[in-house]
Amino acid sequence: MLKRNTSSLSFEVFPPKTSTAFESVRQATKKIATLRPSFISVTYGAGGGTSDYTLDLAKRIKELYGVPSLAHLTCVSSTRETVRERINAIIAAGIQNVMALRGDIPEHMKGSDRSNWDYHYAVELVHELKNSGYDFCIGAACYPEIHPESSTQKEDIRYLKEKVDAGCDFLTTQMFFDNNLLYNFLYKIREAGITVPVIPGIMPITNANQVERAIMLSGSFMPQRFKSLVDRFGSDPDAMKQAGIAYATDQIIDLYANGLTNVHVYSMNKPDVAKKIQSNLSDILGK
Repeated sequence: MLKRNTSSLSFEVFPPKTSTAFESVRQATKKIATLRPSFISVTYGAGGGTSDYTLDLAKRIKELYGVPSLAHLTCVSSTRETVRERINAIIAAGIQNVMALRGDIPEHMKGSDRSNWDYHYAVELVHELKNSGYDFCIGAACYPEIHPESSTQKEDIRYLKEKVDAGCDFLTTQMFFDNNLLYNFLYKIREAGITVPVIPGIMPITNANQVERAIMLSGSFMPQRFKSLVDRFGSDPDAMKQAGIAYATDQIIDLYANGLTNVHVYSMNKPDVAKKIQSNLSDILGK
């Protein structure tokens, strides 16, 4: 799935929350698949709310569109029986690549007693996947700017190493907007003995409203260069879209130039954004 010696680009799609929206998501996914990325990942709703759609899309991407797929799987608030059923469904669908995540705690369960939950952390899901007897390629998430629930980055990296030691084959980062944060993070995790490939995750901000949500979701640091871009073009949708794509493209080129060969784009089910970014990198990617 990962290309070690040549630059590659992958994209992420998210399944719909309702069946009525499935067709539009499927069409968007199909268009993104025509770009022939190195793989397409499919996200998973809180508490497994979109689990059926996730698996359906991942299977379509692989079988109908001929692109490697990566299915997200979460475990928090789920029973061991439920998680094992989902793992078996993934195996039955012939999906080998899985992103093992703790997942967001559903709103109605926040503040509840978690002592009797079967899963509390992603590392427990990694163990479950490794013990399934199936040859999964397992990914996990990492946070260049520190996980929101960790008190220090040192603690965060210690927990990250536990996931890797449990059997993760690669890591994908949360979105970030300053590449120097990633380079610093990579230095620290290598010093901690984490040697698996790390795929940078890039989020193209194509409208001003995404900025606040990006900060809320990831706590991402927004460099002044990016803030100036939003201040100048945020009120003009077309200009903001073009500027956001250009900023993301510039980030990706810098990552390639510094030896990171695999980059993942959080394309938000927008084929036009995915296509434009790939077009901007056509000679670098050889496409």
